[in-house]
Amino acid sequence: MSIPSDKNVVPEALISPPFASPSECACPPQCTKDRILRAAQNLFYRHGIRAVSVDAIAAEAGTTKVTLYRLFESKDVLVTECLRDQAQRFWGWWDATVAKDEGDPRAQIEALFELLEQRICAKEATRGCPITNTAVEIDDPDHPAAQVIREHHAEIARRFRELCKQMGARKPDALGDALTLLVVGVFCSRITLDSPERIAAVADAARALLDSDMGAPRRKR
Repeated sequence: MSIPSDKNVVPEALISPPFASPSECACPPQCTKDRILRAAQNLFYRHGIRAVSVDAIAAEAGTTKVTLYRLFESKDVLVTECLRDQAQRFWGWWDATVAKDEGDPRAQIEALFELLEQRICAKEATRGCPITNTAVEIDDPDHPAAQVIREHHAEIARRFRELCKQMGARKPDALGDALTLLVVGVFCSRITLDSPERIAAVADAARALLDSDMGAPRRKR
């Protein structure tokens, strides 16, 4: 398989979700279950859930379909476990980021968006957010993965609302929801816009929201 000459095209082998650890991507897991989970995540991220067969996942993981079904009852269960793992990675990133500015909620919000900008604009993250992508493909509200998706985005909004309250925002809930929409929007934009440079202003957009009428009053000097 030849690699495209266009420097803006990322080889498929290098495409990975924005919150995957580089060291984890470089070192394949030894556990068969983890190998299947990683293979499914990468294939789903590159091609979408519906386009990827169980046979393809098993082959990518270096195992058999029988073994896959022994460890995961169905493809739906595997999809759900992939999302739970991605959500866990996302919250690990979030907690590590805000911990650096403990006690300063505005700085915490700004740090989240600055790192989000770096991660989502990375060439490897060409497909945006795997959780948002899955939401587009699942049209059954009773699908087990749908609940994971709803809970994940509800938690983003809850955390932003809480940070905005701690910041002393005039309208903390409205501001938190606006910041949540900005996060979801930038993930979608990574797929729909023609280059990451087009969305590189997300951190500035977040600051504009923080400085808006919904944000905290400016301190008098």
